[in-house]
Amino acid sequence: MTTSPIERAADQFVTALAQWRVERGMTKKQLAARMGFDPSYVSHVEGRRHKPTEDFARRAEAVLNAGGAIWQRFQEYDELRHARGGGSAMHRDPPVPVQWLPPGTGLVVEQEIAELRYTEGAYRCVVKRALYNAGVEPVTRYLVKIAVDRYPHDPAGSNRHHRENPLTFEEMDVEARAGEGDAAESMQWRVKLDRDAAKEIWLLFANERGQFPLYPGERTTIDYAYTVGEEKWGQWFQRAVRLPTRSLTVRLNFPQSFEPQVWGVEASLAAEVPVRTPLERRIEGGRAIFEWSTDAPLLNARYRLEWRYRGADAPKYDEIGPPEPALPRASHRMRGIGIIQRGSDLLRQRARHFQLPREGAAAREAVTRLLTSLGRLQDLHEFSKGVGLAAPQIGAPVAAAVVRPPDVDVDPVVLLNPRVVGESADSDEQYEGCLSFFDYRGLVARPLRIDVEHARFDGTRVVTTFERALARLISHEIDHLEGRLYVDRMDAESKLVPVAQYQQTGRPWDY
Repeated sequence: MTTSPIERAADQFVTALAQWRVERGMTKKQLAARMGFDPSYVSHVEGRRHKPTEDFARRAEAVLNAGGAIWQRFQEYDELRHARGGGSAMHRDPPVPVQWLPPGTGLVVEQEIAELRYTEGAYRCVVKRALYNAGVEPVTRYLVKIAVDRYPHDPAGSNRHHRENPLTFEEMDVEARAGEGDAAESMQWRVKLDRDAAKEIWLLFANERGQFPLYPGERTTIDYAYTVGEEKWGQWFQRAVRLPTRSLTVRLNFPQSFEPQVWGVEASLAAEVPVRTPLERRIEGGRAIFEWSTDAPLLNARYRLEWRYRGADAPKYDEIGPPEPALPRASHRMRGIGIIQRGSDLLRQRARHFQLPREGAAAREAVTRLLTSLGRLQDLHEFSKGVGLAAPQIGAPVAAAVVRPPDVDVDPVVLLNPRVVGESADSDEQYEGCLSFFDYRGLVARPLRIDVEHARFDGTRVVTTFERALARLISHEIDHLEGRLYVDRMDAESKLVPVAQYQQTGRPWDY
């Protein structure tokens, strides 16, 4: 049966949509949530049960950042649809801007330049954003989020430190303005959130002389600055992409005598990896300046620059918190072989179950990847207690996991679509580690026996009973597939133990 040109164009749109969704590592449900649609609607569009609309295409292009591919396919479909229907161009929606908009916002960041400068015991952060109002309503305020984390690899220690030494607005010396040169206007600001280590403020397009909203189609530049003392600022500077952004530049400015070493990390929905382009370094007037830029960063991506000082007169970051180890952190070694680290959204989402046996090939591929990664782990650490790995930890949001028991001569346990269907009343507490949070250990209570229903590749389901160490390992991996980490199961009074202080490395759990 011959398909019409409009049907072929609709097929091409759906193909582009599905390809970019998979490329971005999103399920239909995740894409729908980002676009502001019901999950069934996205499924119906991909299944050709609903026709794509211009609003749907705009939002899909915005969320998936497809470089115009999705929009081009929609335009081709839309031209044919209007030609067949005899519609007139004057009755259609106005042209879509070059940068598409997610639902609920009319702002586009055409350029952001964020600089962190160390001077006389404090860090001064200055952010400059060129804004374009591509929406239909005037913009009267802009939300700024400010968070400090003194010990980012020690959440409990960092929280304790900031409770005892809260960041205050008085010390931050917040300044903001809109516009350029002589036309610049100071911006008033209003507190939205005030916690120990986290602040949110509204920058208002207003001051004592009046209001100056950013109307649809208009552009302006805003810049704001704040100060945080070195005793409250950890050795990292992160930028989160919360609005469609065309260009992002991050700059660090330190005294050359500190001998800074800087590197960058990109954290997206699917993974946390080194930034894809190198940092540029230059020396100016006794200052070491590091700069990194990217064009068209993904929505909701986070770009983080980290550093350490090697100079004798640099701030000693180990005077308050735990000392920095001489060797690379264990989590850095795990990240180096592709294991996603804590903080990635993917670790907090429920994994998608395979449709077996139809997706048997995809399930086998996921298991092969897991077993390959498991083999590489053996070169990095001695896993005397056994070790497990779930698919979300390697960037695959599917319900597959493998577990190597403490007895290395036993084949790994393969779990597909697992769920706990029974457990013993008896439990015990043991220290656990996690490949996605490997610098610490935490005391976790778990049942001594669990019954797990899981699938084979042919789709048949079986129930297997696991006990003691293997039960703990299996429970840990099933938690990963349900979007939980072991820290979620720790008692509120329990504290994480740095791996350097952990006394049971190299020994099996004691029963």
